[in-house]
Parts: sequence; C-alpha cells; structure tokens
Amino acid sequence: MNSELRDLKWALVASRHRSLRQAAETLNTRQSTLSRRLHDLECELGVDLFERTTGGTKLTPVGREFLDAARPLVDEADRLFLTFKTRRNGGNRPLRIGICSSLSAGNLRETLAELCRQIADADILLVDGAKEGLLGEVAAGAIDVAILTSGGRWNDRVLPLWGERVVVAVPEHHPLNNRPAIKWRELCDNRILLTRSGVDFELEQLLSVKAGGSDSLRISYQDVSLDRLLSLVGAGYGVAPLLEGAVGFVCPGVAHRELHGDCGQMRLQFAAYWKETNSSPMLQRFLDLLRARYPDLSVSATSG
Repeated sequence: MNSELRDLKWALVASRHRSLRQAAETLNTRQSTLSRRLHDLECELGVDLFERTTGGTKLTPVGREFLDAARPLVDEADRLFLTFKTRRNGGNRPLRIGICSSLSAGNLRETLAELCRQIADADILLVDGAKEGLLGEVAAGAIDVAILTSGGRWNDRVLPLWGERVVVAVPEHHPLNNRPAIKWRELCDNRILLTRSGVDFELEQLLSVKAGGSDSLRISYQDVSLDRLLSLVGAGYGVAPLLEGAVGFVCPGVAHRELHGDCGQMRLQFAAYWKETNSSPMLQRFLDLLRARYPDLSVSATSG
C-alpha cells in the first residue's frame, strides 16, 4: 500500500479514537510514528485535520469533511486488495453486491438466503453505500450488481424488483405510536433522524416534496449505523423513516408504523443494476434467481 493511501487509512482509524495512543495500538504501530504521519498529511494538505488537546484528539470540521470524502476511497481499495488476494490464493472471486437498505428482514434478505440454499459454497461481498456512489462502482467494475431504488441515470442493464413500504420508527410512548398509520404531515411535526447513507437521501427527498421544501423539516443527521440510530429513537430524540426491510431489527423502546401519503401507503421500488459485459458466473446465477422470483415484464431490461 503506498504511503498516501496508508496515511488516509491511519487518519480514519485515528478519527475513531479519542487518543492517538489507542489508535496506534489498533494499528500496531508506535504513537510517535502515527503522530508524525498525521502531521505530514496535514502539512501536505495545508489544513489541520485533528485538534490535539490534553483531553485527547478529535477531528476539526475540515478534517471531518476530508475524511468523509476519503472513506469510500479507502474502503474500495481494501475491497480491491481483498478480491485479488483471494483470487491469487486459489479462491473464487466473491459476488460483489452493492446495497442501500437493511438486511434485517424483507425481500433482499430472503433472496440472499435462497442463493445460499441453492449454492452451498456461495461467497458474497456486500458493499453498503448511497445510490449514486454504488452505481459508479458498478460502472467501474468495482462491484458486480447493485440492488437500489428505481430511477436515476443508468445506461446499462436493469431488472425491476420489489417494492418496500416506508415505515417510521417511533418511541414506544410517543403519541404517534397510538395510530395504525402515520400521515406524512404528522411526521413533519417531529424531529426526523436520518443518516447520510443508504436510502435516507431518497427518503429525505420524498418528505421534502411532501412538505414543500426541506427548510420546513426538522432533520437531525446522524453519522451512525442503524442500531445506534434506533437507540436514539428509543431514547426519545426523534423519529426515523425507514424501509420495511429494517423492521426485523428489534430495538428496546422502539415501535414501527407505516407512513401514509394522501393516496395511502408510501413505497419505494427497487431494481437490480449491472453491466451487460460482466461475465461473472456467480452474477448470472444470482440474476437467474432474481428473474425467477421477480420476472421482468418490461419490453426492455435497459433504461436511460
């Protein structure tokens, strides 16, 4: 790994710890070495990434912005190294699937379970992310197929799949928990917890259209995983719009209710995206399974 990529990776590890000593232990290197590499990176960029105090080390605002942009690059490099090391050691390349929704329940989880039942030695590598980023990785050949919400610009193969209901995670003792379904207008009166990954961007757009603009929404962005987001909901910090695939994740103090619009149940449609030129045998097996479960009834399986 060249020095620049290594420095980025070390900076990401350091950002997850309050002390350089703990970060250095995680990286199995000396604290002085880590400190010097981070200082050199800051000098090269001409900005301070970290604020160093007697109480520990934390990211500066520009440091958080820079590492948020660097994280996908480092993750993709790690996946690339892992893929080619596996092939070099005689293993088959795993089927690389991009996803933007939870696997705790729902159609995607069941489809992957069926793949495992049909192919005992099936090896997959799941890549989480936002829609545009995952489509870019499919186009670049970094992943084989992406299961994403329908729509957007894509000039290669598309297979329409299932739809998922939009649900809302609410605290058990919240007044909205007394309703069989929540109207979007009621949702907009509450603090809305969202992450910056997965389908949350599309959920935000959907709610923004309904509310007449995002300025009228009380959105609190959280840079956490689903379990921590639901923990915040259970603690009473807000409500979280999700897709039904996340309902299988049980969190104390949290209930789920359907979100309804003016015409009833709100849903998002999903599709599989891949490149026609991808000849991976595992990809073809996976696509055959998807077609058997969700036949393509369109005239053409491409979209522009």
